[in-house]
Amino acid sequence: MEVPCVRVRRAEGERTRRELAEADLIADGYEITVEDGWLYIPVIDSEAVPEEFALVEREAPDRETQTTPADLLGFDPSYERLGDIVILDEDDPERAARIARAVVESDLPVETVLNKASKVKGETRVRDWEVLEGESTETVHREYGFEYALDLAAVYFSPRLATERHRVTEQVGGDEHVFDMFAGVGPFVVPAAARGAEAVGVDINDRAVEYLRENAGRNDVAERVTAVVGDVRDIVADAEYDGWSDRIVMNLPHSAEEFLDTAVSLANEECVLHYYDIAHDEDPFGPGERAIREVAEGAGYAVDVETRHVVRSYAPHELNVCLDVRLTRSA
Repeated sequence: MEVPCVRVRRAEGERTRRELAEADLIADGYEITVEDGWLYIPVIDSEAVPEEFALVEREAPDRETQTTPADLLGFDPSYERLGDIVILDEDDPERAARIARAVVESDLPVETVLNKASKVKGETRVRDWEVLEGESTETVHREYGFEYALDLAAVYFSPRLATERHRVTEQVGGDEHVFDMFAGVGPFVVPAAARGAEAVGVDINDRAVEYLRENAGRNDVAERVTAVVGDVRDIVADAEYDGWSDRIVMNLPHSAEEFLDTAVSLANEECVLHYYDIAHDEDPFGPGERAIREVAEGAGYAVDVETRHVVRSYAPHELNVCLDVRLTRSA
């Protein structure tokens, strides 16, 4: 069967395989093959493969299968992977326990199985968890070549946003000043710094900032990262960051509008704003765009919406969206 494959010289094969694996792009059902000095790595989503890699369609042999949770259960359970943790969202305790047992008895490299016990709550956006298997809620997540240590019981982190984070950070230039207003453990800050930018990450959750500092060190970008604990509105009141930013990330989709005055005060003479919102699907971009224009134009900036991007479906008739907006100081 022909499948999309990344074609890479054998000498670069392990680095490429590792990067694709960290982005969860390798099609595990097929074997990696070698021919005439080239390595062919089957991938599950050709559109998500970074542009630096060459894609081809070719025959790939089926891989000898490993035991999956579905093999043990007789049905395909729904779960997320985060490092060596599997996350469930099951209302039935007996079903949750059965799935968790199958997960740890399968060939998945998993230490802990958690079930969601509450919605995301509070200003730190953490949730309660039921530990079904294992002990620790701490793990190391790998994404597009970067490592993030985190504790799900103490910080907010969504593996589903990996592609979106990559989309944004691939736009970062090496001489930029990047400011993440709600930085968490650093999944925007660290890749931005790795591209040569000077990056500041602020978060009201002190544990998240501890992990951000650790992750900057893990990924060898500590010298270009400043991590600050506090409400970003209070931090930015310090004139040190007034007009400092060439790029601002506002990934707080339920309430980013409340922080637009602060974001605009951070903006340089020209600045790109990545504004996240949850909006009704009848007009997903209008509310955010109108809010940005009101604040930015009132502060003397011209507003150019460069990208209107749907990140994912959030709830029935609601979308998680991002507006990439260029602010330019009016003459």
